[in-house]
Amino acid sequence: MKGLISQGLSCWRSLLGAVIFYTCIPLPSHWKLEFERIARWAPLIGVGIGGLLGVVDRGLAAVEMPLGMRSAVEIALWVALTGGLHLDGAMDAADGLAVGDPQRRLAVMRDSHTGAFGAIALVLLLLLKFAALSELHVDRGWGLAIAAGWGRWGQVAAIALYPYLRTEGKGAFHKTALKPPQDVLLGFFVLLGLSRWQFIVCGQGGEMVIVGSAIALLVGFWFYRQLGGHTGDTYGAVVEWTEAFLLCIFATL
Repeated sequence: MKGLISQGLSCWRSLLGAVIFYTCIPLPSHWKLEFERIARWAPLIGVGIGGLLGVVDRGLAAVEMPLGMRSAVEIALWVALTGGLHLDGAMDAADGLAVGDPQRRLAVMRDSHTGAFGAIALVLLLLLKFAALSELHVDRGWGLAIAAGWGRWGQVAAIALYPYLRTEGKGAFHKTALKPPQDVLLGFFVLLGLSRWQFIVCGQGGEMVIVGSAIALLVGFWFYRQLGGHTGDTYGAVVEWTEAFLLCIFATL
């Protein structure tokens, strides 16, 4: 019994550690946190972020804010909630991949200065998300939760499937601590349950399990093919590009 309680407390503290790591949501300083294996919680954090944005969307719709303005406010809040963590990685990854010499790509990605291709990636990602949300007239909360959840599940899958390219770095501890397949399946079943609930409530959404997992895996595989592995920056890029593509698909469907 004591072992189960101890294990439950450890999971709870790990979940709180994931909240601190992946978001800018403040928690009381005296709470005990654990950061080992926090990547397993990333899809759940994504669903929570998307759900919170969905609540904000309902509130803004209630005061009759125009759809385009609501979309812009929600994207700004989305970035604020994550502190731009994944956007920064997507920008660094774009700068690195723009270099013709594969041997120099990791060095360029390590540079904290943003280059032209990083800025272009930032604009494209925000533009795609804004355009998709502006065309999404119904089920906006579902779309936000599903996109943010599958984006982070793609990150967990990339951590599990592909080698980490640096001996140290902001993403190295995720690779060493992750325990596949259970840590990958945890997020998958959370998202499967979310899609099932969407189907019950809205009568649609089951196809997003196939589409979401496929896009998440393909984006991670694409970065692996370009670099031969992953870094903390490409983990962030997987999140951002998966979110953007899924919002576009969700708006289309």
